[in-house]
Order: sequence, then C-alpha cells, then structure tokens
Amino acid sequence: MDLGLGGAAVVVSGGSKGMGRAAVESFAREGARVAVLARGKAALDETVERALALGAVEAFGIVTDLTAAASVGAAFEEVGGRWGELNVLVNAAGPVEVGVRGFEGSDDAEWAATFDIGTLSAVRTVRAALPLLRAAAWARIVNVSAHSTRRQSPGLVAYTAAKAALTSVSKNLAQSLAPDGILVNTVSPGSFLSEGMKGYLRALPASRGIDPDSLTDAMRVIKEDFAHPAFLPRAGDPSEIGPVIAFVGSRTNSYMTSADINVDGGSDF
Repeated sequence: MDLGLGGAAVVVSGGSKGMGRAAVESFAREGARVAVLARGKAALDETVERALALGAVEAFGIVTDLTAAASVGAAFEEVGGRWGELNVLVNAAGPVEVGVRGFEGSDDAEWAATFDIGTLSAVRTVRAALPLLRAAAWARIVNVSAHSTRRQSPGLVAYTAAKAALTSVSKNLAQSLAPDGILVNTVSPGSFLSEGMKGYLRALPASRGIDPDSLTDAMRVIKEDFAHPAFLPRAGDPSEIGPVIAFVGSRTNSYMTSADINVDGGSDF
C-alpha cells in the first residue's frame, strides 16, 4: 500500500533506538525525508545511515536534549531552515528504565524525571513544531503512549502515569488542532522487547534462565513480574510497531484523530 509518504517531511524524536528507530525505518521505506532527534550522536549516525539505505529521500540527525526547551527549539529551527514545513511529528521518547519499585519505592526525583521525558518532551516538540506543521499541506502528530494505561501494574506506576498524561494531552491537541487539519493520535505498544525491557531482563538472576533477546522469554517475565500477558505467547519486536506508526502518521490516514491505537499481542483491554 502506498501511504502517500513519498517526500514527506518527518521528525521522529527519540528515534535512534527501539520503537523510535523502527518508526524511522518505516518512514524511510516509504521514501520520506526523515530528521531524527536524540541525545546520543553515535546511535543517531547509525540510524541515519540505515534510513538512507532503506530509501529515505533525505535523512539527518540532530543531537537534542528533549528535556531542555532550548535544545528542542534549536532542533526545530534547523528543521525549519532545511524544509520550511513538517508533515509528520512522531514522539517516541520515553523512560527507558523498567523496574518494579512501585509507588512506595519511587521518590520525587524519579516521578519528575519520568514525566519530564514521558510527557513533557512531547509537549516541547509539539510546541516547537506547530508553525512548521501549520505550514504544510497536510500534517499528523503521533505520540507513542503505552498499553499499561489501560491495565495497571503496581510496578510501573510513574511510567504509566506519565504515559496516561501523554494520551490525555494528545486527545486535547486532537480537538484544538482539528480546525487546522492536523490529526493527532497515540499508538500504545503493549508487551514489547524494548530497550528498557532488555535491560530489565539482563539484570535478572541467572537462575531464572532468561535469554534477554528471546521474545518468548520476555513474555514469560512480563507475565510473571508485571501481570501483563498477551494472547500471543511472545513479546512484540520493535520492528512490528514501526509500520503502525507510519500508517497513523500518513496522508492515507485522513480521518482518524484522537484515537489511541493498541498494539499489544492481544488482550481484553
């Protein structure tokens, strides 16, 4: 299917790893122009090289601290100087660490840091991107939220709260930006073998016999430690979320806005 993304101007924040990188790769395959915002230059350079190899018309990275408004603003000034407009903004940054500390084990600093990257990073990028989005013939915003906002886990309380706030902000933006023709949606991954989950698996005792690269082992741990099993007997691979994000952010998606698209391997939620 042609998603109408050929030559489209796309920014992916948090796009150098995991699900963000999967989104970059999907837009690249569609022949889009892609700018990747992330903190680490080495991962940025690798992602840009991969995007160009996959067919991106243009790809470049901007080292950006998504927790700093000045850094975000400077990134979008560079994007504006190159393109003058923006068709798609994807916000894929989020708290990387996965743990089971729960409410009583999370202090104020952890809550603040989780909301800073899990919610406010998207607020900053949308604010900076709006003039460019309004300048384009068509525009979409896709924010990556989380399936855990639908079924709670006591061990993910701060993370889930930040993602729930992001979903709420997205729905509000969908309403306020509708007169401009800017569609805003969230994509909510469920049990995926993300970078954060891999780190959690690597830290488990060897006695549990977990392979941190195994989708089936990841689902077993997700079921045992987080009580979030899926109908499918494995976790999702980040590459499986990229095409969903690309469709939601595409011109082909012409009428869906304010939606929260669940990609969780099957559940009753």
